Amino acid sequence: MHASYKIFKLWPPSTKNAWRLTAVLCVGAAACNLALHFMCSALPISLLVLNLTAFLSVWYAQARLGRSIQFQPQELADHMLQVQETERHRLSRELHDDIGQMLTAAKLQSDWLQRRLPTELQPHWAVLNNTLDETLAKVRDVSAILNPRQLASLGLEASLRAHLLRTLTDTQVLWSLECQQRLTGIPEEVAVAAFRITQEAVTNVLRHARASNLIVRIQRRADGLALSITDDGIGFTPAVNPGEQGQRGMAGMGERAALMGGTFNIESAPGTGTHIQAVFPWAPRAQKRAATSSAS
Repeated sequence: MHASYKIFKLWPPSTKNAWRLTAVLCVGAAACNLALHFMCSALPISLLVLNLTAFLSVWYAQARLGRSIQFQPQELADHMLQVQETERHRLSRELHDDIGQMLTAAKLQSDWLQRRLPTELQPHWAVLNNTLDETLAKVRDVSAILNPRQLASLGLEASLRAHLLRTLTDTQVLWSLECQQRLTGIPEEVAVAAFRITQEAVTNVLRHARASNLIVRIQRRADGLALSITDDGIGFTPAVNPGEQGQRGMAGMGERAALMGGTFNIESAPGTGTHIQAVFPWAPRAQKRAATSSAS
């Protein structure tokens, strides 16, 4: 019993130990087959070759499996973000096309009904009409948040400004968007990543930070597009592994930057506010053009 416990401590269950055990079994079986072949003439050469081929195939498959597992988390994160964007686009389309059209039809019916209501019911119609207007505006806002169509037509700077204006207008947060260079020619995937990170940061400011001021800076540098988001809220202690410690928003922002080959950093502490910095590198063909733009 004591010996078994020692063996378990030396070989705890893991992928690496499973690969080692498979390698030991393959080598041992091959050695046994070779010994039997040379010591016992009853073992045909064809059976020896078949056994050796089978063991080599198992060993090769195990080695390939070990290498593929190293890339699985990155591929999974990429797939999850793609699924998330696809689902957001679908929900945005349904809100805009289906629910938006139904609310518009209800608004038209309300206007038709208003012309036929007696005077004493007009105040009730006004309440109903205001509710329909607010609901329709909210649906359009949510649709724009889920699928920022203006990224393709207006560009990153204008889309961020529109989002900040729409999201923070009725709050106590004073905000500014600083961009001193033209952001034309930004790859779509980089623009979407920068927009989503800013979107998540603004949501965190409204839900948790209790901030009074928010500054968003975008800079076109030679090494990539730099995004900086700073607030003067209550701050927090960033988790070492945000996804495992319940900070899914922070984990998602880091994953988006990593998928673009970029860097993501959070500086915060209780009582000191929060500073988020992300840099998205340019594609090789855009390096020279970006360097020229940043120099000018």
